[in-house]
Amino acid sequence: MIESLLVANRGEIARRIIRTAKRLGIRAIAVYSEADADLPFVAEADEAVLIGPPNPAQSYRNAEAILAAAKATGAQAIHPGYGFLSENAEFARTVESSGLIWVGPDADAITAMGDKINARNLMAAAGVPVAPGTTDPAADLNAAVTAAAGIGYPVMVKAAAGGGGMGMGVAVDEAALRTEYDKVRAFAERMFGDGSVLIERYFPRVRHVEVQILGLADGRVVALGERECSVQRRNQKLVEESPSPAVSPELRSRLLAAAVRAGEAVSYRNAGTVECLLDPETNEFFFLEMNTRLQVEHPVTEYVYGVDLVEEQLRVASGLAPTFDPDALAPSGHAIELRINAEDPKRFLPGPGVIRTWVEPTGEGVRVDSGYTEGNTVTPFYDSLLAKLIISGATRDEVLERAKAAVAAFQIEGPKNNVPFFAELLTNEEFLSGAYDTGIVSRMR
Repeated sequence: MIESLLVANRGEIARRIIRTAKRLGIRAIAVYSEADADLPFVAEADEAVLIGPPNPAQSYRNAEAILAAAKATGAQAIHPGYGFLSENAEFARTVESSGLIWVGPDADAITAMGDKINARNLMAAAGVPVAPGTTDPAADLNAAVTAAAGIGYPVMVKAAAGGGGMGMGVAVDEAALRTEYDKVRAFAERMFGDGSVLIERYFPRVRHVEVQILGLADGRVVALGERECSVQRRNQKLVEESPSPAVSPELRSRLLAAAVRAGEAVSYRNAGTVECLLDPETNEFFFLEMNTRLQVEHPVTEYVYGVDLVEEQLRVASGLAPTFDPDALAPSGHAIELRINAEDPKRFLPGPGVIRTWVEPTGEGVRVDSGYTEGNTVTPFYDSLLAKLIISGATRDEVLERAKAAVAAFQIEGPKNNVPFFAELLTNEEFLSGAYDTGIVSRMR
């Protein structure tokens, strides 16, 4: 097993990784920016290194500073968490060429799945269903118009190099396409340094379902069930649950088999997620993208499958067998995750500030993965995620009741936060029924 681990991230995911590392007797090393010096993850690490100012480009995305910290502390491995450098193939290659262990998929897999057009084409070749769309970037506006006419409106205009719900727009006709194409292309060039755009069919009423895969050290790829991720704002997730209330045993079998084929197509190792769109009327699903990293919502899978995914990541990176029997994976119970963000609960606009009160809920089946505590300052430099409230139980109904009580008990004063939104969601009949789709938040607003 790896003996020392540098966590190249911050906040709740850094705390999450540090917790498992210390449980396994691994020396946990944190890196932090000047803005994060007082956050819990810094104090909880065995060692912590200041790597730069608040700007992520000068700290958490500063590969040279992170590698220097690893060298100075004698770290044996680097875990990137999610975001920042986690899906940066060049960084993964540099880590390994420096003689360190990269806790994630290899750079080739990151590269193969990082470009959405290339990923779509790979998946189609592997027999994974893909939505109608372009097989090459739309080189210019005229090419986009021609492609959309062949696919049929409405269409989704997407940044080929995008991720996390960013760089996307919907066009219901040619006039809208002309506007969205220029907007998405400009955004993609600014955010990703790559203005390539793809056009694919847009499904107005659809569910977002993803499958957790794990590429084992022996070369096998296994699937640890699905997660429902349809409660979203601006194409970004707010709630995840497992199992999905929309997925029957027969559909689950097809979903998981397709996800395994997706991983096998790129010789995938370590944790990853195959994201799909599901038509609730026909039970057809289509490959959306693959995230070559640990997901924010991984805890719901941990509860339903009884595994610690961070431990499994470390075991794969160490060349060890998993703690579970790959041939006997089966879900048990239910779990829901609510993303507690520093944003107002109506328009979801960021609301940083000093946390004057922070009281986490407790009780059976309640877990809080938080990045902050009372007295900390939520700055505008990073993602608005404050904490993840994870509720588990024997049935979905039991989990929903526990979630209502937990949300009512979660006290945060200072920064704006979306806890009131979850109190509203947990009384929403559409959500409670389980028959919701990605438009649920817009219908609530």
